[in-house]
Amino acid sequence: MGRRTGVGAATTAVAALSVLLSGCGIRTTSVPVDAGPAPSRVPCSVSGEDVTTQSAGIPVRVFLVCGSQLTAVDRRAPLPEEKASGDPVRTASALLEQLRSEPSESERQAGFSTAVKGPLSVTGGRRGDPADTLRLSRQPEDLTATALSQIVCTFAQSSAGAGADTVVLGGPGAYAPRRYQCTTELRERPESVAPTVAVPSPSAS
Repeated sequence: MGRRTGVGAATTAVAALSVLLSGCGIRTTSVPVDAGPAPSRVPCSVSGEDVTTQSAGIPVRVFLVCGSQLTAVDRRAPLPEEKASGDPVRTASALLEQLRSEPSESERQAGFSTAVKGPLSVTGGRRGDPADTLRLSRQPEDLTATALSQIVCTFAQSSAGAGADTVVLGGPGAYAPRRYQCTTELRERPESVAPTVAVPSPSAS
């Protein structure tokens, strides 16, 4: 008799707990729920010592992918100091080469990667192009969204840009170049479409 009373009490307790959970808005289930893997924690930061051990050159900043976002990384590019601001095409070429290079061991350990793949080069604009135009060897729209976002933000925030966090990019075809803008939203969601703003006509520049 005592055993039946104990079983009955346990059953009553389970039923009461189920009612209590239902009242709190928590649905009970007998099927295990897979919440997915725990989010990865990567530092997305490279120490200053790692930068100083790189090859000689001028300090540059490129945007790499880390934690599904774009994060600026300091590097040194083999570019003469006098060319750093006076030759946008040469600066853009050096930055593009940095973007195409595989991250260093310390960068990989920090969680960095790049979506920019070769072959890819950059030249100046053509006759009739707006000022500050840079033309890639591939149409910008043909690149992956993340690769284009890396290029846009790296160029826009350097002397190769067109000011106001923008860069004017075109491709090898006859299509008119477009002014792309590096925004906070683009850095946070590099897989989205890079925003553009109006390009002034050559006569207005």
